[in-house]
Amino acid sequence: MGAKNLIAVSFLFMGISIINAQEQIKEDTIARTKEIQEVLIKAQHKKQFADHSNYTFDKEALEKARHSKDLLTTLPELQLDPIFNTVASIKGGKTLFLINGIEASDNQIKSIAPTNVVRVEYFDIPPARYSQRADTVVNIITRNPEIGYSYGADITSALTTGFVNGSAYAGYTKGKNDFGLEYSINFRDYNDRAVKSNYDYQLNSSHYRTEEVRKDHFGYTGQNITLRYAHVVPNDFVLQAKLNTEITTSFVNGIGSSIFYKDISLDEHKVLKNSNSDYVIPTLDLYFSKKVGKKDELSVNFVGSHFTTNSTEFAKEWEIVSGNSIYDNDMILKAKQTGLVGELAHVHTFEKGNLSSGYRISNTSISNDLHNLSGFSQYNVNYLEQYIYTEYSGKKDKFSYRFGLGLTNIHNKTYKSTYDKWIFTPKIILGYQLKDNQMIRFASSYKPQSPGSAALSSNIVQWAPNIVQKGNPFLKSSQIWSNNLIYSFSNKYFDFNTNLYYQLTERAINQYFVLDNETGGYALTYENAKNLQLYGIQLSGSYKPFANRLLVLRAVITPSSERIETNNGTVIKNNYLNNYFVISSEYKNFSVQYQFNIPVYTLSGVFLSTNENMNHVFVNYRLKEWTFTSGMYWLGMPSEYKTKSLLESLVNYSRNTQIWNNKSMFIVGVSYDFSSGKKLQIQKKLNNSTATAATF
Repeated sequence: MGAKNLIAVSFLFMGISIINAQEQIKEDTIARTKEIQEVLIKAQHKKQFADHSNYTFDKEALEKARHSKDLLTTLPELQLDPIFNTVASIKGGKTLFLINGIEASDNQIKSIAPTNVVRVEYFDIPPARYSQRADTVVNIITRNPEIGYSYGADITSALTTGFVNGSAYAGYTKGKNDFGLEYSINFRDYNDRAVKSNYDYQLNSSHYRTEEVRKDHFGYTGQNITLRYAHVVPNDFVLQAKLNTEITTSFVNGIGSSIFYKDISLDEHKVLKNSNSDYVIPTLDLYFSKKVGKKDELSVNFVGSHFTTNSTEFAKEWEIVSGNSIYDNDMILKAKQTGLVGELAHVHTFEKGNLSSGYRISNTSISNDLHNLSGFSQYNVNYLEQYIYTEYSGKKDKFSYRFGLGLTNIHNKTYKSTYDKWIFTPKIILGYQLKDNQMIRFASSYKPQSPGSAALSSNIVQWAPNIVQKGNPFLKSSQIWSNNLIYSFSNKYFDFNTNLYYQLTERAINQYFVLDNETGGYALTYENAKNLQLYGIQLSGSYKPFANRLLVLRAVITPSSERIETNNGTVIKNNYLNNYFVISSEYKNFSVQYQFNIPVYTLSGVFLSTNENMNHVFVNYRLKEWTFTSGMYWLGMPSEYKTKSLLESLVNYSRNTQIWNNKSMFIVGVSYDFSSGKKLQIQKKLNNSTATAATF
């Protein structure tokens, strides 16, 4: 089936579902709940709330699943990411996974037997405590048995190139004590990445053009080791300690050539670009929760980490004939980083609703020793954020609601500037039950977004002759106002959402080229644009023609428009049709899946960049506790990434990157998963993590 035909089919089944939504469906009797009122969809084992859906699973799904991760992929808007072997939302964005309210890794999810899963809560509108950290929250609710153990391992590898995903886990529960040990690795080693870059600009009354072609050998290794212990006294208190170690290394070794034009003359150059980074992040996570009476619960969470990041970059360009150096860029960064997060939360249960309140503070301190084009420097930066929130959820008749009030303080201190601002962060969610299987929802929120450490950095690296890249320590935080009007419909064939959305970002972070007095050329840097507007309609969901998993079609189709007004008043517009499609089939112990998309250009500062292309197929066969996997990624094509500058840019820039190692990459894999008894999972209400490593 061609892409155009599949798009037509997707629009057709969504259109049919809207027509079906007008059918008369007998109303269900809904019991009073202490949370937002739900709507029961019997055919899909689904309860629809104003801010999330609850899913339960039938006998067939439980028998076919190896673990709870397999159950997650049966949800209409969740999908297996074959590149990293993790579960992700088909709508994109960051997805946070919880087990009974505690943040969970992929291995923890796999450690739960399907029969121990009570339900899965899918929050497409995250609660207040997660709203600044994730776009989607998935909470797996499990039973709490007295004894049990689980263990397993899996590995997936390409046969002709460096591509490996692997993991292993073991868990044991006895009485009130729960122990867990996990390990995961993602290894990449590609020696055939082709990069073509062009730069065209006017400088000092002369016309310059650089045409660069480079071949890279690059790769990275990410490892994660976790040791955890929990002591649980049901209906009384929970104490958990978790020690996590993240080990990351990466490298790029590139060699190429370029043709450098100045007016009517040209020179042939050689180009060398190498970089390396490595860091080990040990993180201690302590959590305590205590029941206070029958209606109150207090929770405390502390997370701390301290580590050193080492980053180097060496870039060189020289004339082939004379050997004269055009530039030498030797950047060495050693950053000592300390991250601390603390949170206190309280939940009170009323007869008809819940009141949740909390305070969270996070602080990241970085001490930099930097050697770059400007020489050697030592400087400290500190990023502090405080968040106070309270929200109440309840219902009245067919109306359900959630009101939240928050106050966020961002205090960013670089060695050149200090930014301090308190921002009011309200949120409102309203839901109205149209019929048993239909709901219309409205959500509106206002929240800040702080610039990343790379954008705030004053580090300088050479891109090309006369062009450097650097950050802007004077950046201010952005403020995002989001509005969503969502119509949800579900029956035994369809489960989808139609989301009409509008988002306004004030002081949006914008990357652009400027004349740079320090270097005498151009610099790619950052500014706070006046605003960024994004609006459109998103159609997402799944269609089961036979009302089972013999054939399932998933799709996301998003006609969108974006408009950015830069600091100098220039208005930039872009329209696009984002898309993603999945066709899957399950029969007895076999399953097959095909994923593809049509890449589109979206705005990124003064650039238009494409999303990653997809064209993947993979097959699974299950034999008792064993699962065998085979597949091919990027069928008939390399993975490809394109960037081009807009007409408004001072530098006409384009870049096309293709990883030929990925073309028709054949992979094989095997996994073994076993569980005995029912694993104890604690109900943790707070989940935090320190900032990721600061690299440039």
